[in-house]
Order: sequence, then structure tokens, then C-alpha cells
Amino acid sequence: MMRYHFMGKVTTSTPLLFKSKLLCFSLFYLFTALFLALYTSLSQSKCLFRSSPFDPLQTPLFSYPSSYGEHKYALPTHRSTCSSPVFFTDYWTVLKEIRDLCRNSSLASPVLSYMQGQADSFGGNFSTQKRISYFDHENSSLEVPCGFLKKFPISNYDQVEMESCNGVVVVSAIFNDHDKIRQPKGLGSKTLDNVCFFMFIDDVTLNGLEYHKVISKESPQHKVGVWRIVRVLSKDLYENPAMNGVIPKYLVHRLFPNTKFSIWIDAKLQLIIDPLLLIHTLIVSENADMAISKHPFYVHTMDEAMATARWKKWWDVDALKTQMETYCDNGLRPWSRKKLPYTSDVPDSAMILRKHELSSNLFSCLMFNELEAFNPRDQLAFAYVRDHMKPKLKLNMFEVEVFEQVVMEYRHNLKHIGETGGREEGSKRSKIKRTKRAGSDLLYVNGSCCSKCQKYLLEMWGESHK
Repeated sequence: MMRYHFMGKVTTSTPLLFKSKLLCFSLFYLFTALFLALYTSLSQSKCLFRSSPFDPLQTPLFSYPSSYGEHKYALPTHRSTCSSPVFFTDYWTVLKEIRDLCRNSSLASPVLSYMQGQADSFGGNFSTQKRISYFDHENSSLEVPCGFLKKFPISNYDQVEMESCNGVVVVSAIFNDHDKIRQPKGLGSKTLDNVCFFMFIDDVTLNGLEYHKVISKESPQHKVGVWRIVRVLSKDLYENPAMNGVIPKYLVHRLFPNTKFSIWIDAKLQLIIDPLLLIHTLIVSENADMAISKHPFYVHTMDEAMATARWKKWWDVDALKTQMETYCDNGLRPWSRKKLPYTSDVPDSAMILRKHELSSNLFSCLMFNELEAFNPRDQLAFAYVRDHMKPKLKLNMFEVEVFEQVVMEYRHNLKHIGETGGREEGSKRSKIKRTKRAGSDLLYVNGSCCSKCQKYLLEMWGESHK
């Protein structure tokens, strides 16, 4: 503002620079854009209006040899974490709330009673009707078969460590050396004090880790970054390595009896969001027993079964057909609006979050029994168990967009380096069995109508045309 004396009067005049509204707006826009660009570049989250809710660990969790996992590539996603439909609560608020929940876990609902005894298999391998008899658990005094009918072959000191894990546990497994051990990202500064990380491996994987000088077998205890490594003598369990991986995936509540919450994560995935934030957002805030992602393509179980056969995800297609006919004969139906609030019959089970209480523990036990009876393709048994069990499961089936923004997915290891020693053993044990093609009687049995799944298929096709 400038003052002028004119004929004895004092007058004021606005500088010419500020007389142009367009120029003023342009300057405001310029300085705002510069501020937001600076804010975004300095923000941990790299997102506007989504600042990092905590001070994450900045130092690398583990330094790998350059040769380890060089043939394992990340699968790209084009979605930005800034557009995630999930907004995470402040880290310190979450930390306090989950600590309080874990401290008061003794006040939780009644726990399951598990069947004890000896059997030829780890899970007992019960008949169809015997397995069905345990679905209704309204009588809480009934003992449920839930694995451990043979000893789980791990060391005593590993078992002690597992039982001493209280609160939250993150669990993964690598059998037959199919994946690389990946360190989580974005951990809060207090997370490692409140979350346990356990990785189960077999001898084939152990030999691979020693080959790459990641660990030394001379030590009875191993740790790779955040992961406590648990060696499993899988030769005493199942011939199929994938079935051995099902044990820590579905019986985590038995392996870690003193935990309140758990996250299972396939070894092909890398966590990029703090596990406490995930538990709080997907379980606690939703009042859910379990959280799992929807499958990105399929809604009906039969769609997944057909894809499993088509892409040879399981070698015995006739056995797949027997499994689906067993389920159809015992009440499996395609997804429809009648199943709401369950929004799909097919999950992406690479990541499973659980609150360890009666319903989720029962679901896990029943699922394990089905997987032992047929095959480790857990998406095929998922809806059958969920829809028929009592009490009902409070399930949060979140969108695939959420899944893609909380993990990084990698390809399985398809090429081994240096087939020597134990790695040759792994190669022999992982020979792919010749695929058994299904017969021509998908809808017909012995040449006459009809297959037990014909009603399912007709309902599914009818629903898809509505």
C-alpha cells in the first residue's frame, strides 16, 4: 500500500502487482503446489492427506546374499496405495488397544476341547459322515478332531518359544524350497516388541538356505531378520509338501495356544503394512472372527474347482470330482444373495487374519480335516465348511484392492541353483505326478442322469444369467 499527497490530501493506492486477480490466484496456486509437492516427497506414505501414522523402522531387517532368490520376481500391481479403500487408525492408538485386548483375552468366550489320541495320520483322516458330525458345535463339551493325533515333529526349544508367544503372531511356511524368506516392510517402532514372526521350513528348504549361506545348520536355533525359523521333520507328516504347509496355516491356534490374534501369510507374499494396523482395521474394527480377501475372479466354488482342474493345480482331477460331488451331496450350494452377509464363496487364502476364539478355531479345525481328507486346495472346502458350521463365523471378506495394497506378491521359485546335496533330494521329492484326467461323466453317472452336482451347476448357471 502506497500513500500520496495530492492537493493537501493523503490518498492510498494498491500496487499494480496486486490489482490483477488472475495473477494473485496464479501465485497462490504456485505456492500451494510447491508446498504439497514438498509434503508428499517428505511423507513416509508418499500420499497426500495420508501421513505415516508412526515412525517406522528405517534400518534393513536383514541383508541377504546376492545369489539368494535371484530368480524370484515381484508381480506388479498398478494400484497406488494412496487410493486404498482402507484408512488405517493411528499406530499408537492401535498399539494400546491391541495390547489391552490381549491382556484381557482370558475373559474371552469358551475354548474348544480337542480330541486326543493316536492315529496313523496327523489329522486322523476321518470318514465324511464322521467329519460332518463335528460341524454342529452347539454342545461345547464335544471334543473336536484338530490334528496332533501324531506328534508334530519340531524341537522342544522351538515349541517353548511358540508357546511363550503372547498377543499377535505372524506365521508363514516354506516347504520344498519354493519361496524366498521375505522381510516385512513398514513395521512400527514398537511392533517387534509385541508381534512374533515364525517361519516353518522343511529340510529341503533348510539345505537351500545353507547353500546360499543365509543360515548355518551348525546352530540349533535360526533367525533370519524378524523371522524365527522352525525346522519341521516333514518326512514324519505328509508326502505332499503343500499338505505339510496346511498345518501351520490352519492349526496356528494350536501351535500358538497363548496368542489372541494371528496373521497367516503365504511365503510368496511380503507384508508392506504393519501387522498391528492390519489386525485392528480388518478384525477389531469390523468385529470379525476372521478376515480374508475375496478371490479376484470367482464367486462360486465350482468355478474354482473347474479352474483347479483346467490349470492342473491338483494332479488328480477324478479325485477333485469326487470331492465336489461329496460336497454337493451334503448341501453345498452356489453363492446367492441368500448367503449374505457372506459376499462370496471363494477366497484368496494367501493371507488370513484371525481372532483366536471359538468360532474361528472351530472353522480352522474343520477346514484342516477336509484338507486332509481330499487335498490342500483350501478354496474348494471353504464355503462348504463356512456355510454348515455352528456357531456361525463372523467373516470379513475384504475387496481384492485391499489385499493388493497391503502385500507385495512374488512368483514362486521355479529354478533351483546348484542341484547338490539336499537340493537333489528336494528335486526327487517334488516330482510332479502325472495328471489324472476326469471322466466324461461330469453331469452323468454310469451313463444315466445325473451327477450329484447337477443341481448346483444349474443353479450356478441360472444365477449367473440373472
